[in-house]
Formats: sequence, C-alpha cells, structure tokens
Amino acid sequence: MKGNKDASKYPIIIMHGLFGSKNNWNTLSKTIHQQTDRKVISVDARNHGDSPHSTHMTYRHMAKDITQLMHDLGFEKSVLLGHSMGGSTMMYIALHYPELVEKLIVVDMSPVRTSPQLMEIEKIFNAMRMVKLTGSPTLTKARRMAEEQLADTIKSLTFRQFLIMNLVEADVGKYKWRVNLPVLAENFTTQIAVFPHIESQVYKGPTLFVGGALSDYIKVEDHNKIKELFPSAEFLYINGANHWVHADKPTEFLKIVINFINQT
Repeated sequence: MKGNKDASKYPIIIMHGLFGSKNNWNTLSKTIHQQTDRKVISVDARNHGDSPHSTHMTYRHMAKDITQLMHDLGFEKSVLLGHSMGGSTMMYIALHYPELVEKLIVVDMSPVRTSPQLMEIEKIFNAMRMVKLTGSPTLTKARRMAEEQLADTIKSLTFRQFLIMNLVEADVGKYKWRVNLPVLAENFTTQIAVFPHIESQVYKGPTLFVGGALSDYIKVEDHNKIKELFPSAEFLYINGANHWVHADKPTEFLKIVINFINQT
C-alpha cells in the first residue's frame, strides 16, 4: 500500500489476472502512486498469492472481496484497475456498484468473450498438474525443474517464468502451487472464462480499455457491444504488447494509465 499526500483524491485499487499476484504490480504501483499522488493498493485475488483459498470462485465473490475491502478501509470511491480476470472483477463492480467507482481501467479483457487465446488456458492447468519434482531440491532448482517440464506445453519462456513464481515451499525440500489449482481449474470454463450475463446495468463513468495489439482479447468488432455496458469507454492498443500488456510494454502502459487517471 502506498500513501498519498492529497487525501482528497480517491485511491486506486489494482487486481492482477489469473495465476498472478499483487507482487506482479509492485514496481508499476510505485510509479502510479508517484505520478498520480494517490494511494495505490494492489490486492491478491482469492485463491491467489497470500489471500485465503475458497471453493467459491465467481466474479460476484471476487467483487464482494473488493467492495468489503473498500468498506473496511473507509473508501467512499476508488479508481479500479484490473488485468484479465482482475479486469472482469472490476467491470463487475462498476456495473453493480457504480457509486463506488470513480474511474475504471480494464487491461486486455472484454465483457464480450470471443478470444480463442482464452481457451488455451485449459492446457496450462493440465501442464501445471503434471509437474513432478524429485528429491529435495532448493526452491531455485525446483522452479527450474518445473519450468523445464512446462516447456513441453507452454512455448513462451516469459510466461513459464511467470507461472513458476507460484511454486512455493510447503515443507523443507517440498513444494506446492500457491494458487488453488483444483478450484481454479474447476471454475475456469463456467465462471472465469465467461463474463456474467448483465440484464440492465450500465456504468456511465470514465472507462478505459487498454489492449495489447498482439492479443485478441479486446476485438475492434466488439467495441459497440462493450459500449452498451460502458458507454463512455475509450479503447487504446499498445503496439508490440500481447495479453500481459503491462509486462510487455510497461513504459507505454504507465503513460496511458497515468494520463487517464490524472484527467479531470
């Protein structure tokens, strides 16, 4: 959590995507705080990072986690920023609790699910389940062993290195996945990969969708459907960035996000 000098400005809450953690946003959060003069809180979603594990893994539950956090911290409103699964959580909050949201920033995710890349995630669950560690290796060696095994399924070295950060020590020489893999896998197709059906809710506040130009998550042909839910939505794409926009092109990403937050 980063403090702010100007208490009149609403804070910023950031949620990572599937398999991520608040730690992915440490460096970015510091820069956002410094350049917006706002308190920045990056959270671990349930079943991720340091947050508790739960059998309930829906956007309604994840949204409730954030609104409860805001209540506990006494936040009247916040700027909500989310990547991928975190973006869907923040969209859900904006649509159901618009009075809590000053601005909404969605990073490479859409309420209109038409991405073939999204369904590739099933293969990742299977690959993570199949990892076998022998002996009593150090954490560094255990992560190297896991990364080598994941390489058969996951071609991107960057993504493999991202995933193995979820391998943590369970006991001396014994390791486990920090994410709640069984619950995430069980709920992925029916809860995480689909955005809940919205009847009549609309979020009219300032909204920014930031996509990777190399990703297919926010399709240009879906803009009109997205604007039915978020009529003030702006769309910006970052060249050379894939789904992990903020990791692929952090400088460009920060400039866009900070400009949007600082707009009056």
